[in-house]
Amino acid sequence: MSIWGKLIGGAAGFAIGGPIGLLIGVAAGHLADNVRTKKNSKGKLQSFDSNTRQQVFAVALIALSAKMAKADGKVTRDEVDAFKSVFRVSQKDMKAVGKIFNQARQDASDYRQYAEQVAKVFTSQPEVLEQFLGALIHIAMADGNIHPKEHLFLVDVAKIFGFSKEQFEKIGARHGLTNGEDPYEVLGISPKSTNQEIKNTYRILVKENHPDQLIAKGVPKEVLDAANDKLARINDAYAKIEKQRDL
Repeated sequence: MSIWGKLIGGAAGFAIGGPIGLLIGVAAGHLADNVRTKKNSKGKLQSFDSNTRQQVFAVALIALSAKMAKADGKVTRDEVDAFKSVFRVSQKDMKAVGKIFNQARQDASDYRQYAEQVAKVFTSQPEVLEQFLGALIHIAMADGNIHPKEHLFLVDVAKIFGFSKEQFEKIGARHGLTNGEDPYEVLGISPKSTNQEIKNTYRILVKENHPDQLIAKGVPKEVLDAANDKLARINDAYAKIEKQRDL
């Protein structure tokens, strides 16, 4: 069953609360007021299984995409089409996804609540948070233009996720946000790095961004296009450096 089919079935509808849980409830047709956040006896969020993390990732990405599209005051047809081009959604699942998108885009002012909840669920997985942010960048760029308010939106979400300005710039470079794509910037290293440091960094990045690794950590396979593009840029950057240095 696809992640969208699971949402329709409401498999995680009562496993997580907050704004994301409410949207899952909407998608599944449940009463949102009955959704409760999954906590342990000390009141802290517990570890979610892979299926629930994937649902959190998918619903939050749909919601934040909708809110980002409305960041400039309105949602255009081009932005909706850009959103659809990024997600692998079958025609039969489009209704449920559209319901989440339309519900979320009604108000863009509460996007920080969604970002904060994502940050909590993936608090010990910065590579997943980076992938989430990268998917938002991918969506923002899908129509060939990023509005200044969309850029500010991305910067703020990155801050909520715990990324510094420098880290955001590196993530942006890996997802084509910057022009020219300096290969060293894409790999997040300095031109002064040794050959061995470059090789080690490249191997780590390839391992962290392998589709199987990402799926196991909670990234739905339906939204892996951004991850594949990122991995392609990492490979291309290393190939350029490899040629320059004759590694």
